[in-house]
Amino acid sequence: MLGALLIVVIAALTLISGENSSPMDNTTLQQRSGRFFPLFSIVRFANSECSGTNAFNGTCFTRKECANYGGSIAGTCANKLGVCCTFRKECGTITNSNNTYFVNPNYYSSYQGGERCMITVYPCTTDICQLRLDFLEFSLSQPNASGVCDNDFLLIAGAARTYPRICGENAGQHVYVEFNGANPIIISIDTNVDYSFARKWNLRIQQIGCDSPWQAPNGCLQYYNMISGTVTSFNYGTTTNPRLPLNFPFPGTRQIQNLNYGVCIDVALGYCGIEWSQLDSNSFSISGDSGNIDSAAGIDSSVSGAECDHNYVIIPNPFADGIRYTTDRFCGNAFQTKTSSTTPFVLTVVTNPDPNENAPSSPIAIQRDIGNRGFTLKYRQITCAV
Repeated sequence: MLGALLIVVIAALTLISGENSSPMDNTTLQQRSGRFFPLFSIVRFANSECSGTNAFNGTCFTRKECANYGGSIAGTCANKLGVCCTFRKECGTITNSNNTYFVNPNYYSSYQGGERCMITVYPCTTDICQLRLDFLEFSLSQPNASGVCDNDFLLIAGAARTYPRICGENAGQHVYVEFNGANPIIISIDTNVDYSFARKWNLRIQQIGCDSPWQAPNGCLQYYNMISGTVTSFNYGTTTNPRLPLNFPFPGTRQIQNLNYGVCIDVALGYCGIEWSQLDSNSFSISGDSGNIDSAAGIDSSVSGAECDHNYVIIPNPFADGIRYTTDRFCGNAFQTKTSSTTPFVLTVVTNPDPNENAPSSPIAIQRDIGNRGFTLKYRQITCAV
């Protein structure tokens, strides 16, 4: 954005004269050498990010600019020369402002649903390539027992590629979305009024420049730039999905189906490998019967290779305890610690419908997905060997 310009006029009127004049002086005013000098001091400040007094981040603008852009003033910035201009949008709105917050109707209250709530996002300048959506709050109804987002879901349209439906509980998650040239990106949340649920969302929309170091690589739905941290699947939770399958009296999956995306970790300077491990003994449950998890069994509940035929994660060229794996697919109800030195560091997540979903109760039913919750994995970058 162009820098804001604030002109502060200091009226300093100085009379310059070689000598004092008196009422008796015959020298006229026009003949005197004194002149008036208006002094101008030009103060500039950048349109940088600021913290608003309303708990939203904004952009530092002049008061007039903030009013012209349709923002709300939430404090001052740039040593009180500018105002922190915040943008909070609800259903049926349009924005081209950085740090826009897309919230449910009557936010901070919850929303009972019943319509498609949509915001249209245009790039704020010609050198914007991506959006980053941070799910500060995101509480929609759970998917059905098969993991399909049918009642409520987030949908992204108009982007450079197709993005999956997302539903359930996803506070703290984020996604990167690529612009398709100058075309706008449409973010919508569909809700079913016939399904009683207290929905709530607050999505922070940041615009990312094409040459920004924060831009996510192509194909990365999520992007992390820390040396260590955690990665969590969408709608992961410690409880099972309360929505039961038809004719099958066991918990359904809360793991969202029809996903295929990359989680990318920025390779830090001086680091050449990455380690992936479970957050705790029950934090990996993506296929099979989670009710049979024995936390003491550990790796015995892990599955790899061809047996991972519908839900799995991919780690390229993995090693465990110094031994190279012959497969890169992992699923089941446990995850053995893996390392990889293949760059870029990418964890691929794939979820598809359970091929045994309509199988009879026995004997094949023990192979079907029951109560899967998804995963939370820790990652840690490994320094290069000296």
